[in-house]
Order: sequence, then C-alpha cells, then structure tokens
Amino acid sequence: MIYIFLADGFEEIEALATVDVIRRAGIDCKTVGVTGKSVTGSHGIKVESDIGITDIDFNEMSAVVLPGGMPGTINLENNKNVIDAVQYAYNKELLIAAICAAPSILGHLGLLMGKKATCYDGFEDELVGAQFIPDGVCVDGNIITACGAGVAIDFGLEIVAYLTGNREKTENLSKIMKYR
Repeated sequence: MIYIFLADGFEEIEALATVDVIRRAGIDCKTVGVTGKSVTGSHGIKVESDIGITDIDFNEMSAVVLPGGMPGTINLENNKNVIDAVQYAYNKELLIAAICAAPSILGHLGLLMGKKATCYDGFEDELVGAQFIPDGVCVDGNIITACGAGVAIDFGLEIVAYLTGNREKTENLSKIMKYR
C-alpha cells in the first residue's frame, strides 16, 4: 500500500495529481490525514482523506509519498507518526517520494546522504548530504524527489515506473492521459 500523507497546508496539485496517476495505474494507494481526516490544502481546498494517521499498517506499506506546500511540509515533519513511517520505509528500503519543500524532511532525517535530489527553489540547503540536481524529478535508488506542482504528473509517473518496473506501462498511461 502506498501512503500519501496530507497535512493541513499541503499543496493540492502535488498530492492529488500524484494520487490520480497512481490510481489510474491500478496501484493501491491511500491518502492519510495527518492533521485530521478532513485536511485543508494550502489554497483552501478541503480533502477527505481515506484513513487517519493512526490507521497506517506498516506491514502493508510499499511506499510513502510526501507532498509539499506550506505549512503542510512543516506539519508533516512535526508529526511523529509521519517520521516513524518514513524511517520504517527507509529501513525496509521501500520507496520514499517527496516533492516541493518535502524533500527537506528527508534531508533533515539524514536520508539523502550521498544521494541525488531536487526540491523547490530555496530549499536546496535543507537537502543535507545530497547532491542537488536542478531537474524537475530526480530518482536515486528508492528515493524520488521533485521540485514542485508543475511536475506533479511526472512525479506520479516516476512513482508508477518505480513500483511496476514497467516503463512501457508508464508511457502508455501518459498517452492515455494525453499528457505527452
């Protein structure tokens, strides 16, 4: 199960475009309300999450996704359950994906040491130990990072490619969506 964490102040496009792409690919994912089951994005859009933060089943986890946005990123980082899930994913070598400001969380946790990563402008110094790559989406091993809302579909497609190991399926999905 892919868990996509939503905290008040999350960037709506980054979260919802990613959920949409993953579900179109037929991959199970759930949105996780970190600051309550009803979560309000950084642009005032309210979203009802699939589950609450205490409903996560670590034994079913295949990946964690951290959307950015402010103060969503801060709210994610300040939640012990989110950090526990990220650490669990890291220790089990599961996929960890973060976009916009959220890669800073991975940097603060020391999970980017020796990795290539990208992020939203101005957060480069927060990618502690990483080699900053000024790309829209960056994949290094089991960590996918992206720079912001404008690449949310690319971010979702990279998650699908990683989890399926099938680049052709990902390209077909992109064509069906009339993305490229």
